[in-house]
Amino acid sequence: MVIQLKRFRVVFLMLLIIVLAACSSTNTEGNTNSGGEGGEASSDKLVIGFSQVGAESEWRTANTKSIKSAITDAGHELKFSDAQQKQENQIKAIRSFIAQKVDAIVFSPVVETGFETVLKEAKDAGIPVFLVDRAVDFEDDTLWVTFLGSDFVEEGIKAANWLVEEMEGVDGDINIVELQGTVGSAPAIDRKEGFEQVMAEHPNFRIIKSQSGDFTRAKGKEVMEAFLKSDGENIDVLYAHNDDMAIGAIQAIEEYGLKPGEDITVIGVDAVKGAFEAMAAGKMNVTVECNPLFGPQLVELIEAHFAGETLDKRISVEEGIYTMDQAKELLPTRKY
Repeated sequence: MVIQLKRFRVVFLMLLIIVLAACSSTNTEGNTNSGGEGGEASSDKLVIGFSQVGAESEWRTANTKSIKSAITDAGHELKFSDAQQKQENQIKAIRSFIAQKVDAIVFSPVVETGFETVLKEAKDAGIPVFLVDRAVDFEDDTLWVTFLGSDFVEEGIKAANWLVEEMEGVDGDINIVELQGTVGSAPAIDRKEGFEQVMAEHPNFRIIKSQSGDFTRAKGKEVMEAFLKSDGENIDVLYAHNDDMAIGAIQAIEEYGLKPGEDITVIGVDAVKGAFEAMAAGKMNVTVECNPLFGPQLVELIEAHFAGETLDKRISVEEGIYTMDQAKELLPTRKY
């Protein structure tokens, strides 16, 4: 009887060891933490933290909707944070995502610098980072997997080339006022750089005023009012780094007593629906496209990373340019 009891205990312990080993194996295989470099997480369902700049424009709203919808439609879990255009909010959000052990972080940086420390924290935690729409400016490019977005320098070049062609044959100086985007942001820096590259070849095109309108309609209107107050009769062209600032400026131009689109040529960037409405009304001359609807492409890139694929460090979205004479026909087709 004693021998049988001992045998039973031995068998029971052996069975217990087998069960515990099986449970341990299951838990290990089911872990969805990224593992960082190798993209070891299962792409069946990922937890993705998304930190957006804010909701300062039609473009940004459309971009947020596209990314959020693409993540959830693909069956992944979304954790979202609106930075309200404040870098400190964005850094807090990224640290929160790290603490929550998300599988991937997506973010559109408010400005180009100041994120090195928090991105190193994400790397140390094995969480891959994907930049969207706006890039960062520091040397260690191992802190993010890839950048997906527009070529902002090229957008500035497109705007300037259109203006040079449009003003061909005009004698004398052409005075331009510029509404810049958020100070220190990638689109503001690059759209200015691209525009000035072309203007440098045409000395009769002069930027006489340049100030940030922070990418918002209200600020665009406010700054344009100041431009008009000091140089109203001398302004030939408005170059706005986004359509929302241009639309705000259009209101200021009308209140000043001039005709936007006629007395002052108006150039915007983004190609939002409001710009097409302004062009159809003859109040805006041209908009350079910056396509925000790249959510599905982003999700494909994230899944490709977790499947072990190597991605290019920069992936651009194809975009066009639209003029006043195209607006009425294209307006019904605009999705943002």
